[in-house]
Amino acid sequence: MFTYDQARDLIVESVQPLAVEKVALLDAAGRATAEDIVANLPLPLFDNSAMDGYAVRAEDCGSGVVLPLQGYIPAGGKVDCAVAPGTAVKIMTGAPIPPGADAIVPFEETEEAPDKVTILGKVKKGDHIRWQGEDIKPGDRIIEAGSVLRPAEISLLASFGMSMVNVHRRVRVAILSTGDELQELDEVRSEGAIINSNSWALAAAVREIGAEAVMLGIARDDRESLREKMRDGLQADVLITSAGVSAGDRDYVREVLAELGVEQKFWKINIKPGKPTAFGMCGEKPVFSLPGNPVSAMITFEEFVRPALLKMMGHRTLFKPLFKARLQQPVKKKYDRLQLMRVVVALDENGEMIITSAGDQNTGILRTLIDAQGIALLAPDRDYYAAGDTLEVHLLGAATELGH
Repeated sequence: MFTYDQARDLIVESVQPLAVEKVALLDAAGRATAEDIVANLPLPLFDNSAMDGYAVRAEDCGSGVVLPLQGYIPAGGKVDCAVAPGTAVKIMTGAPIPPGADAIVPFEETEEAPDKVTILGKVKKGDHIRWQGEDIKPGDRIIEAGSVLRPAEISLLASFGMSMVNVHRRVRVAILSTGDELQELDEVRSEGAIINSNSWALAAAVREIGAEAVMLGIARDDRESLREKMRDGLQADVLITSAGVSAGDRDYVREVLAELGVEQKFWKINIKPGKPTAFGMCGEKPVFSLPGNPVSAMITFEEFVRPALLKMMGHRTLFKPLFKARLQQPVKKKYDRLQLMRVVVALDENGEMIITSAGDQNTGILRTLIDAQGIALLAPDRDYYAAGDTLEVHLLGAATELGH
């Protein structure tokens, strides 16, 4: 049986980034760059004012000095005057610095009268001037390949007039739930039926990371239904199935996948929850078979599927960072199996991360996953943790509000 680390390593080693495509700047938001991006211009493009005020020569200024005004430069305006010795030019934020000036005095540090301005304090050379290229110089690498383009990166690219960007293609992920007991959301309820929530949850998780979800619906517990649905799913870049990989009499997923040419890599991971998690490859296409339990399906997606999809979309960072956190109550667990415990995460009075169980860790309790902000990793070689012990934990989703 594969360990947690072995399974993750094998999965990410088995997949490769998808093809590169050039897209419009806004369409590139949230996607990973396919190449280093190098500045073709300086930033700022020219020396400009960082404040609304007056362009001056610092050596002409001092408290109480009166300077005659000899011009005005608005933002976006042309420079049609120079700052002669003993004079000032009114200037707005972002406007180019006129010849002769080496400082800007903000409005609030002056008193203006018709055709003249009084300087109220000390002025140093370079005050409130943004110099050409002080932020970025031509030839600087401004964005590294594999970086996700957030609003800040989009702003930077727009500043250089880059309207098109090379990014990796979005991964198309086919999602299939299996089982005779399943019904879709809008079907009339049958006795003993279970609503197919897994497809919706997995599709939402796929979309959350910028991939495209293709929902295949439900395959019944017979080979022909599975074969038809899985064949369709293998037209996508990735196939995810849920349920049908345990030891039940009608769990045919493993057999049908083999018939369709999927090479089996592993069928169990030594973790709780999520032991019956399988992974295979159909050529260059990864196939994940996740447990049918909704909690297990979501946790195994988070730990094993998400990193693979990110790599396929060219991301440089695949795994969420692990933080050290102090456990606030004792925990018992099964020895010789890594446990992925859903936890509530908070900060104590010293700003240190602390964790408590999010509730009942039974895989049938979805509420515990909803309440959790993180997953704590409980080592397989221990069966007990005392309050105060330190664990490794990674956050779930955005997790911006801790300890609610």
